[in-house]
Amino acid sequence: MSPEVGSVVEIPERSGDAFRLTAGQTLTVIDPRGVQVSDLLAYNADDLAEVISSGRTLDYAETIFLTTNNILYSNRSRPMLTIIADTVGRHDFLLTPCSYDTFHHFYPDLPPHRGCFGNLAAALEPYGVKPDMIPTAFNCFMNVTVDGTTGKLDVLPPISKAGDHISLRAEMDLIIGLTACSAPASNGGSFKPIHYRVD
Repeated sequence: MSPEVGSVVEIPERSGDAFRLTAGQTLTVIDPRGVQVSDLLAYNADDLAEVISSGRTLDYAETIFLTTNNILYSNRSRPMLTIIADTVGRHDFLLTPCSYDTFHHFYPDLPPHRGCFGNLAAALEPYGVKPDMIPTAFNCFMNVTVDGTTGKLDVLPPISKAGDHISLRAEMDLIIGLTACSAPASNGGSFKPIHYRVD
């Protein structure tokens, strides 16, 4: 199913959604309250074996800081999404969607949660996507730093403010998975909704 063109859709906190995006359409992911991450996945709507690829994208971009004019590539080195507008300029394409296992590892004292991985799996299941087909997501607004000497990764609160957004143009017909992230460290310790719009 595709969302109504031009309408803003809300993804409630700690949940996910999936929908079709036609080549040429623009997906805008909006942080309505600020300091909230959204995990984004993309699959070729005609062949689910073709999926968004962190490795291909970072290799071709030659940077981990993806923003306006960067292309998100598939595992077959084909453009899937082009970033055409970005008011934040800091996103992550290194870390995998959080899951029950992530919560056991990083948050052993908190109630476990299926996280973005589980939310993506549930949202994408009607389209034929199985859990083992979920790769590293493009984490909109996620603020991950890398120490230049040790390589240590740190997950910091997003720098996004209320109303900040990123817009991506579909370069092929896609199935999109999108979440409002569930991991405390990724969101400055709080959970908020994510909005999106298709134009």
